[in-house]
Amino acid sequence: MPSDGFNPALLPAGLADLLPPDAAREAALVEAMLAVFGSHGYERVKPPLIEFEEGLLAGSGAAVAEQTFRLMDPVSQRMMGLRADMTPQVARLAATRLRGVERPLRLSYSGQVLRVRGTQIAPERQLPQAGIELIGADSPVADAEVAIVGVEALARVGVEGVALDITLPAMSPALLDAAGLAGEERAALARALDRKDEAAVRALAERAGPPAVFLPGLLAAAGPADAALRALDAVALPPAARAIADNAAAVIAAIRAVMPALRITLDPVEFRGLRYHTGVAYTVYGPGRTGELARGGRYMSGEEPATGLTVYPDAVLRAAPRLAEPARVLVPVGADPAAAAALRARGFVTVAALGAGDSAASQRCTHVLRDGEAVADPASSGAAAPFQTGADGAPSFTGAGSALSGKD
Repeated sequence: MPSDGFNPALLPAGLADLLPPDAAREAALVEAMLAVFGSHGYERVKPPLIEFEEGLLAGSGAAVAEQTFRLMDPVSQRMMGLRADMTPQVARLAATRLRGVERPLRLSYSGQVLRVRGTQIAPERQLPQAGIELIGADSPVADAEVAIVGVEALARVGVEGVALDITLPAMSPALLDAAGLAGEERAALARALDRKDEAAVRALAERAGPPAVFLPGLLAAAGPADAALRALDAVALPPAARAIADNAAAVIAAIRAVMPALRITLDPVEFRGLRYHTGVAYTVYGPGRTGELARGGRYMSGEEPATGLTVYPDAVLRAAPRLAEPARVLVPVGADPAAAAALRARGFVTVAALGAGDSAASQRCTHVLRDGEAVADPASSGAAAPFQTGADGAPSFTGAGSALSGKD
């Protein structure tokens, strides 16, 4: 430790190191999901980590302005921002560098974002993101496609049994507009809706009169999509709100046409997520207590309609099954390089000994290269780990590879 007493392992709040093998697992999960995105025609883009704040915070980027770190560029003497979300950057690319490409435009991305503050539930401030944006299409089928591709990508990395929760961020404002509410009366009812305070919503809505009186019933209608849609159908909604409800029904029907077994819930008057969403918004929840894995929804990409989904790889890492890792084989000094290359071609990881003091145990290897083959080393700490064969026939093992993770 330095003489001033500072511990170099100490990091700012909300930032963390990701150690072996979890760093490799997260990278593999991201690549697997991007491969699914690519198979559906979503082409990868890579925007920069930092941009001039005028571009970064324009349009949908204004919704994350308070979460954006800013600094002065010593070269241009202009203010720059570190991205807090990648969707506004993809919107910028679509409106500028890719403006001449035929629509609809399908783009995918991955990268790190940095936010000024975390939350009590999610204190992390540096987050990995991976996602897709479908730009230039305004239809329920487009919204459904993004949700379907996201669920398929999660299934590819082993996350099954997810639930899709759909919210309608424009529904409450449409009813409040139709009721003619403004000022403190509108703000009070909006706060009650955010808190899910049914008694307060009922009292305030009755005072406001039609069509705000529909809000308590819609608040109670949240739950399985079929029941929520029936509750919406039973209400004489004003035209703008009815269009929102009908669009939600069409999105759900399009999703079920492809994924009939997917569990879908609908909350007509709740909204979670970034405030640039203008149509249906959705959150993908993992099985059990794994929490939110992805969020998305409809928004405006500049002057174009768009819909997208952002997946959170750190959450997916916690939800995905821990697969068997490749067996590590110590290659002794002087061993045949061709034999080691042959093992790598079969799926092994080889670790070259750099001196006589390197042992299988010290290098966290379960096997040693002898006579051209990987031989289990009983002196290794991982020798007792179950030896398995992966789906592709490559040898693998579980247990020894997690020695550095600090998590297991």
